[in-house]
Amino acid sequence: MSQNIFPNQSSRLRVGIIGNQAFSLLNFRGPLIADMVAEGCEVLALAPDYDETTSAKVRALGAEPVNFSLSRTGMNPARDATDMLRLAFLLWRLNLDITFGYAIKPVIYGTLAASLARVPRRFALIPGLGYAFTPSNASEPLKRQLLRNMVLFLYRIALRRADKVFFQNDDDRALFVDEGAVRPERSIRVNGTGVDLDRWQTAPPITKPVTFLLVARLLREKGIVEFVEAARQVKIKHSDVRFILLGGLDSNPGALSHAEVETWVAEGILEWLGHVPDVRPWLSQASVYVLPSYYREGVPRSTQEAMAMGRPVITTDTPGCRDTVINGESGFLVTLRDVEALAGAMERFIQQPELIERMGQAGRRIAEERFDVRKINQVIMREMGITK
Repeated sequence: MSQNIFPNQSSRLRVGIIGNQAFSLLNFRGPLIADMVAEGCEVLALAPDYDETTSAKVRALGAEPVNFSLSRTGMNPARDATDMLRLAFLLWRLNLDITFGYAIKPVIYGTLAASLARVPRRFALIPGLGYAFTPSNASEPLKRQLLRNMVLFLYRIALRRADKVFFQNDDDRALFVDEGAVRPERSIRVNGTGVDLDRWQTAPPITKPVTFLLVARLLREKGIVEFVEAARQVKIKHSDVRFILLGGLDSNPGALSHAEVETWVAEGILEWLGHVPDVRPWLSQASVYVLPSYYREGVPRSTQEAMAMGRPVITTDTPGCRDTVINGESGFLVTLRDVEALAGAMERFIQQPELIERMGQAGRRIAEERFDVRKINQVIMREMGITK
């Protein structure tokens, strides 16, 4: 831990952003950190797994990295309670003016820790509801029901101590209000995480060969199996069409195995490149971006990035996903887990390649209107009292 993170006599606002991964904090909150620094804040970026590279990147944004203990996906109450108390002591030592937590554990345990540490202003962002709230294929497993009830119970306790709670779609906001987890007047809707439109520039459309790209953590709930089955159907008639999958293996309960993905590659259905540090070169090769997710998304950032680069999108008519695409204008919405509908939407682009450019241009316009990260960050900072 750096020696200069503890408070001095500075009059600047001290803001602690609490995340569950250093990589995620940089990837999803990097522009927000930079914008807060630009407004004169001292920003402390808290995550449990910093290394030299991620620490250097945070410092390059003008913030200071701070390690703390957190199990991202584990469900050990004793471990989580211990981590929360340690975090409370750390936040008390940091003498922060504001905390901002995002993702399940940083929102729940970070907000509770900030309350124990008497941080004056506490904010939370719900960037989707995740595995516990994702609908099951068959009848709801008892384990998932219990997990959902437990998570809602913890959210109710924690969010009572938050000044405001940001949501990325109206479905999540309504659920939390209806369940009594947050009061309506404390809930704020923002248009997703947003993208840096200067960094994500429009790329020329690709029509030969028609190429479908999916970028996601390798979770079943992201619709990867449905993507593969639709690709298998399409390739029977169009052997030259490319299907590309990007994303690393994951530790969540719905994670796919390395062997499963390698089997699809060996069959010649798709190309899998694993996790890549920059998806822009791959979006440049793609004709259409596909996200057949039934995971309980906030607003998927990957679809926002694809739209910013002028790519039409096929995604599901589900919370979060439906907030990105105007059906028939910038892409197509399909029923979740419907392989036939997904393959049919792909076929539309193969049979009518002119849609690739037209819908891609519409997607870029929507990205400029709704998903400019600077506009979204201004809303967040204004609600937090950092800007007017």
